[in-house]
Amino acid sequence: MTLMFAVGCYEKKPSSGKPDGFTLIELLATLAILGLLTSIVVPVAQVAIQRSQEQELRHSLWEIRHAIDAYKRASDEGRLPKPLGSSGYPKTLDVLVEGVPDQRDPKRNKIYFLRRVPRDPLYPDKDGEDTSTWGKRSYSSEASDPQEGDDVYDVYSISTKIGLNGTPYRKW
Repeated sequence: MTLMFAVGCYEKKPSSGKPDGFTLIELLATLAILGLLTSIVVPVAQVAIQRSQEQELRHSLWEIRHAIDAYKRASDEGRLPKPLGSSGYPKTLDVLVEGVPDQRDPKRNKIYFLRRVPRDPLYPDKDGEDTSTWGKRSYSSEASDPQEGDDVYDVYSISTKIGLNGTPYRKW
């Protein structure tokens, strides 16, 4: 019994005279598959981007609200000047960044509540001040109809869009 092994040998097809390449049917099938995959991937990517923006919005709202609450606490503790009839909340969001002199500190060092005011990630215009991207509610306004006033009690997104959870961003 003899075994023969052919190493590196292969058979070449005879040329049929037609150029090698793809047929129209193969190209159309490939384009249809690519179109189907694109129609699946694009909505998933849009949802991922929206989720990322929502997470950034939640964090920004928490950061600003936490700073407003810290300002109010410091005001109630007598560390900040509080005129008669004042609510104790900051007059503007900029005050949280600029700082306020500590009334209890002999050197009157400033108390800072934010390093910077975060920008609303859902605000459509990329220009303008970061503080102008937020809607502001004063202490004297109703929760159902927030209005600006003498102080900043709360902030909210002024986006008209609705979140993935079905709640408008204005209500977050």
